[in-house]
Amino acid sequence: MPSTTRPPASTRSRTPATRWAVLLAAVVSLLIGLGAPAHALPGAFVPTQSKGNRGSDVVALQYLLGARGKSLTADGVFGAGTDTAVREFQSAKGLDADGIVGPGTWQALVVTVREGDSGEAVKAVQYLLNAKRGAGLTVDGAFGPGTAAAVRAFQGHAGLGADGIVGQGTWTNLLWHYEYADYTAGTLCNQSPDGNTSADWGTAAAVAQLEAAARAFAATGNGRLPVGDIAFEHGGSINGHASHQVGLDADLWPARTDSAQCTGSRITWESASYDRAATRELVKALRAAAPGHVKFVYFNDPQLIAEGLTVQYPNHDNHLHIRYCEPVHPNSSYQC
Repeated sequence: MPSTTRPPASTRSRTPATRWAVLLAAVVSLLIGLGAPAHALPGAFVPTQSKGNRGSDVVALQYLLGARGKSLTADGVFGAGTDTAVREFQSAKGLDADGIVGPGTWQALVVTVREGDSGEAVKAVQYLLNAKRGAGLTVDGAFGPGTAAAVRAFQGHAGLGADGIVGQGTWTNLLWHYEYADYTAGTLCNQSPDGNTSADWGTAAAVAQLEAAARAFAATGNGRLPVGDIAFEHGGSINGHASHQVGLDADLWPARTDSAQCTGSRITWESASYDRAATRELVKALRAAAPGHVKFVYFNDPQLIAEGLTVQYPNHDNHLHIRYCEPVHPNSSYQC
């Protein structure tokens, strides 16, 4: 409804063209004051999550559902309970109750939080800042000065206006931001054959699913999982790869009979030290850790291909290439 308050006399005396110029200047000034566009990180978008996913984005989802009255354990696994809670929330909001947390569901879930606020939504922010930027915050749901400082630091990193307020733009960039693979847990080792020494970042789901597979593989007694290139921190072009640009591809080394794939020489499926049985267990672990979210695993062992575990592709004799997928993704090559 238009305002009934009259403008001051100095404004009323201006010509219509002058008033439009003043209004335009005010809008420009406001936009400048707001800082960079909401989607400041190149290509940032709200990532889809659905049943079978893992990771910090799922933890954030579970906290946000908790803020909406759903009783969930924030364990980072999108299982049956989370799926039910998502569908109930979608139905209550008049959304398609498909269990797929895409842009519309995220937009309905997230709430703007700032210093002085408390609750489950604040826990989601704190958890994401810890997972994706190493903020070292206590996940207590209290938005105090430490959380505010970490939010501003992230906003500066993302090219957003550093106001310390977690609104839609900050949520989008925080959820989209990639995560660094954990090489300190004793189940992964870092290999970068193409000189891409910082290409150890992936989407929260891809990294968590990879780490879960590595834990399962290590439990078989076959050693650690060597990881080659994943992606750069914010994606983009990467040396030696046409893919690996959206955080959902990862290169992995096959297993050796001496379990020394992290310290021994690199092998192919034709090498005498290649362990087909252990590599088979690795591929099974990769698929089990991300049910419904593995697009393919390239690797040229003909026996594993015959078993339907891997797919033949040129130049994949000495490494496996896993591509994770989501039911909704801007790039059709990454849609499940």
